[in-house]
Amino acid sequence: MFDYDKEAERYDASRGGEPRAAAAADAVLGLLPEGTGTLLDVACGTGIVTRRLTAAGLDVTGADAAYGMLWRAAARVPGRVVLADIRQLPFPAESFDAVSAVWLLHLLDDAERVVAEAARVLRPGGVFVTTVDKAASHDVSSDIDAVLAPRPRRTARDRSDLVASYAGRHALLPVGRASFRGCGQGRSPVQAAADLRRGWYTLLPPGAPLTEKLATRLEQLPEQHVPRREPEFTLRAFRKPGPAARRADR
Repeated sequence: MFDYDKEAERYDASRGGEPRAAAAADAVLGLLPEGTGTLLDVACGTGIVTRRLTAAGLDVTGADAAYGMLWRAAARVPGRVVLADIRQLPFPAESFDAVSAVWLLHLLDDAERVVAEAARVLRPGGVFVTTVDKAASHDVSSDIDAVLAPRPRRTARDRSDLVASYAGRHALLPVGRASFRGCGQGRSPVQAAADLRRGWYTLLPPGAPLTEKLATRLEQLPEQHVPRREPEFTLRAFRKPGPAARRADR
């Protein structure tokens, strides 16, 4: 898997920074039920989204397994982050009104374990919000996508229907969806060719004949340094059955 400890320093700048974080946080907030008080942000990373959820008035806890990422999150939301295995959370059952997982499930071979843990720590009436179909969101029907169409692909671990099936097996009911646009993540041909050659696409090893063939075709496209359309990310929300708990302090 990608080394997030090593990537932590440049992670935000390479993935849309504050504008993308603001768009993601707004989309998550729009899917939360009225009266939501506590939220667990699993795989909170550098805390760039976590901070915005906290600023919205929620009592937020961030959890991540990568120390390098969490160190930055702790600076953004002091006293609100924990180092934890997101597939075995260190919280009792029914601890939170909501759980969010932004840009996580696509990374995991055992994504269902995250969904199961979210269901466990949610209170009745609580909502699990997660991004789905991340890889597909980057296909914006551009000339770059046309060149890359023949590449081999893995089955998406966060495919929307798969995530819905995981949720259903853990008694979570679909209750909504939302979308938000990326910021600064539209690909240019020159960037896409460089990503190919550095092994960004795991089924296309650097130096392999198909890798070089596709990279060469990308380098022949017009407007080499012009980014194509931004990706559109998708969120889905799933509710734990039962009446929401009363909030004595709200």
